[in-house]
Amino acid sequence: MSSTPSPKSDFIIPTTTFWQDLIPAGDPKAVQAAPYRYGYPALMPDKRALLLPLRKLPEGDRAVASLIANQASFSVISALTDAMADIAKSINPDQIVGLPTLGLAFAPMIAEKLGHSHFIPLGYSRKFWYSDDLSEPVYSITSPDRSKKIYLDPNILPRLNKKRVIIVDDAISSGSTILSVLRLLHRQDCEVIGILVAMRQGVLWKTTLEQEFHGSSALVKSVIAAPLFEHQADGWFPIPETIDTTAQ
Repeated sequence: MSSTPSPKSDFIIPTTTFWQDLIPAGDPKAVQAAPYRYGYPALMPDKRALLLPLRKLPEGDRAVASLIANQASFSVISALTDAMADIAKSINPDQIVGLPTLGLAFAPMIAEKLGHSHFIPLGYSRKFWYSDDLSEPVYSITSPDRSKKIYLDPNILPRLNKKRVIIVDDAISSGSTILSVLRLLHRQDCEVIGILVAMRQGVLWKTTLEQEFHGSSALVKSVIAAPLFEHQADGWFPIPETIDTTAQ
């Protein structure tokens, strides 16, 4: 990551070394400012930072900071989970609902830290005993397949009845996946009291959620956040209108 870029560098490198360590609080690397080259240091509540790789978007000179939970080290996942569990404890849910795929890296451990004996996993794979009534189509920026659905196993439906629940996922970006889950849970006899993610990415998700479920964007809490970025000659700069100033 210290290599000298060429004059036409896009400041993007492979993600092999990312998500493996946290930058200590007080380290200048944790609070470096734009222009960003190759990575963006996302601050955690304890002022440590997780360096996220910058991924160039297909549509032009824009990039996102990426978190791929199942490629992260156990120590990084543990730190994110601890911070997410602290947030969840302040909300005090009856149940944790985990979203596939990467939300399942966090949901069971958060539930365990809250003293729960289990959690409620949703899934994309349709088992033969599933019902279409307990499913919802999912349209996300990473899942263009229009036939994709998210399912709730009818055998664990009783765990939702009359319960106050938190939805847990790895990240929220466009908000489309969370919107599908809200639609699914809205048809059940439960109350969504929180939406907990490891990372908030940009601010588009706010508009997506509010168009259908007024006030739902205020339920979103996260450990880290990142804007979208635009490319300039000397690196990547945050796009002002994508910076989320909401308290994490």
